[in-house]
Amino acid sequence: MYYQLYELNHAMMAPWRAAADQMRIAARNPFNPFAESCLNRVAAAGFELFERTTRRYGKPAFGLTQTEVDGGVVAVHETTVWQRPFCNLVRFERALPANRKADPRVLIVAPMSGHYATLLRGTVEAMLPHAEVHITDWVDARMVPLAQGHFDLDDYIDYVIEMLHALGPDVHVIAVCQPAVPVLAAVALMEADRDPLAPATMTLMGGPIDTRINPTAVNTLAKEKPLDWFRDNVIMPVPWPQPGFMRPVYPGFLQLSGFMSMNLDRHVIAHNDFFAHLVKNDGDAAEKHRDFYDEYLAVMDLTAEFYLQTVETVFMRHALPKGEMEHRGRPVDTAAIRRVALLTVEGENDDISGVGQTEAAQTICTAIPDAMRMHYVQPDVGHYGVFNGSRFRREIAPRIRAFIADHPRRAASAPRARGVARRKAGGAA
Repeated sequence: MYYQLYELNHAMMAPWRAAADQMRIAARNPFNPFAESCLNRVAAAGFELFERTTRRYGKPAFGLTQTEVDGGVVAVHETTVWQRPFCNLVRFERALPANRKADPRVLIVAPMSGHYATLLRGTVEAMLPHAEVHITDWVDARMVPLAQGHFDLDDYIDYVIEMLHALGPDVHVIAVCQPAVPVLAAVALMEADRDPLAPATMTLMGGPIDTRINPTAVNTLAKEKPLDWFRDNVIMPVPWPQPGFMRPVYPGFLQLSGFMSMNLDRHVIAHNDFFAHLVKNDGDAAEKHRDFYDEYLAVMDLTAEFYLQTVETVFMRHALPKGEMEHRGRPVDTAAIRRVALLTVEGENDDISGVGQTEAAQTICTAIPDAMRMHYVQPDVGHYGVFNGSRFRREIAPRIRAFIADHPRRAASAPRARGVARRKAGGAA
C-alpha cells in the first residue's frame, strides 16, 4: 500500500513540479527585465529547489567518453558484453592501437544496494587509463517482469561466476561494498573446483565481511530486528503500470529514506547552501550540488528474496566469517582460496562498513600466501571516499593498480599461508 501511495503522490505532484519548472525558466530568462533582481533570483531558486526535491531521479549515464592512455587522449565506448534479466555487464572499450600491449582486464562488481552502478563512475574513471574495465550494471527490479523469475543471493553468486567465465582467464575482480561477500563466496567456490578461470586478484573495498567487528548503525538495526520485521515492514509489491508489477521488492524510495536519515542534518544544510548559491549566482557550487544529488537521489528497487537473504546471511547470522555460509546447499570454504591474491581496503571514518569488517577477509582466507595479500586503511575518508573522490584517486587507486600489476597471473601452486602481511597508511608490516 505504501508503494502505491508513494506513486500516487508522485503523480499528483507532477503538474505542480512542471509549473515550478516553467516558472523557474521564465524567471531566469535573459529577456526578463527583472532576471537579475534579488527578489527574482530568490523566486527562481525556490522554484528549482521545489522541482528537484519532488522529482524522480532516473538512472544517470556514466558519461565517460574519453580517457588518457600513454599520454594521449583516446575515445571510450560503452558496450554490453554479457546480459541476464537482472544484470548487464558493461565494457568500457578504449580506442587503442591494435599492436599495443594489452592492459589487465578488470571486473568491477558494483553494489546492489539501492544506487545504480554509475555511483562508481569515479572508480571506473581512475582505472580506465591502465586497464580494460568492465562493470556490473544491475537492473532495477521494478523493471523486470515476474515472468523472468526470482533473484537472490545465490543467483548473485552465480552471476559473478558466469561473468568471470565470460571474461576468460587472468581477470582482476574488484568488489565495492555490498558485493564483497558474494564475490568472496564466488571465488571460494571457483577455487574449491580448481576453476582455471578464477580471478588473478580480488580487491574488496569497504565490504561487510564480518559485521560483528566495529558494528555501525546499519549493522545494529539488522541485529535488533527479526527477519520477519523486515519482511513485514519494507517488502512491498511493485505497483501497476511498472513492468515488474506485483514483484515483491525492497523499494528504492525506502532505501533512500534510510540513507538520508543517517545524515539528515548534512542534507538539509546542503540544500540550504544550494538555495543560497542559486540566489548568489554561484554557478560552480550549484552545479556540484546538482551533480552529486542527481546521482545520490537516483535509486533502484531490490528483489525481496535477495534483500532478505542478504540481511539474514550477512548481517544476522554472520555466516561467511563463521564458516557456515552455503551456496545452494554447498558449503562456502574460504580456506580453499590459494591462487587468488587478496587486497582489502577500508576507510578510517566509514560509517557503513566499520574498520575491520573488510579486513576480516584476510583472517578467513587462511591459505593465501603472505606475498599475495595486502590490507590498506585510508585515513580521513568515509564510506564514499573509499571508492570516489580526491583521496581515492590519489591514494587508493594507485595501490589497487600496483597490486594488480604485481600479481598478473596465478601461481601454479602456493604454500599454505602462515600469517597476514598488512600494510596500513604510513607504513608496512
